[in-house]
Amino acid sequence: MRSTTVPAGATRLGLRPALRKALAARQRSYRFFVDAGQLDRIGMVKQGLPATMLTALADDMSVPRERLYAWLGIARATANRKIAANDLLSQDESERALGIARLVGQVEKIVAESGTAEGFDAARWTAGWLDAPNAALGGRPPGDFMDTADGRALVTSLVEQMQSGAYA
Repeated sequence: MRSTTVPAGATRLGLRPALRKALAARQRSYRFFVDAGQLDRIGMVKQGLPATMLTALADDMSVPRERLYAWLGIARATANRKIAANDLLSQDESERALGIARLVGQVEKIVAESGTAEGFDAARWTAGWLDAPNAALGGRPPGDFMDTADGRALVTSLVEQMQSGAYA
């Protein structure tokens, strides 16, 4: 993940140290969001993720912000206003953004476990996969499902199926 500015009020809001560290890191890894415990992820969502994370996701995935906003079901004006103000995303927006970050992290983890991670860009691959029609989804692209909790669960299960070789 590219450097993401932590909002000035993050410490005041009690943003967990692990999240502050992950968001401030100059690493390109989203595995933190997969490996974090469920309670930590719930805390991140309840506190709100920095809106600047949307910029980092779009940049890392090499997609226009508007494409990312469409996947997440977040209004462009709302996202851009929150980014400009260095504000936090709402709980619902945070949950959706975390879903994309976890999906990229899931792909990173799968590729790393296969032993062939060198030169592979999980964020870009995930973006391409989210945009491509998928037979298991009736020909619809997985990105169309990322704006709901059930849709994110469905997309995550498809990635898990690819890892196990049971991809339908």
